Amino acid sequence: MSVTVPDEEESGIAYELTAFQQRILAILSEEARYGLAIKRELEEYDGSDVNHGRLYPNLDDLVEMGLVEKSELDKRTNEYALTEAGHDAIVNQLSWVFSRFVTSESRAAEIHDLVSATQQ
Repeated sequence: MSVTVPDEEESGIAYELTAFQQRILAILSEEARYGLAIKRELEEYDGSDVNHGRLYPNLDDLVEMGLVEKSELDKRTNEYALTEAGHDAIVNQLSWVFSRFVTSESRAAEIHDLVSATQQ
């Protein structure tokens, strides 16, 4: 499979995302989740508490950007899911990072090994 590295104009919104927002998108790329499940995943990754006042405004921003879809699970719980645009933002970001990181065959092999390990 061949991936074209987007230029800055093509990737647009991916360049505007914070690292925190990128992590939210990555979490949602596995499956749709409710807010507290996202919070737990972020806390596990960061090793520190994630404030509700930080999480929910960022989720709202991602919804407003069209990268995440918000739906009601029940009267008190919302579920968040990655949209196609959110998927594209992740792919664009990864393409850009890989284009900078993969500067030799050994680095390409590192990425290949990482991808292979996640598929097992």
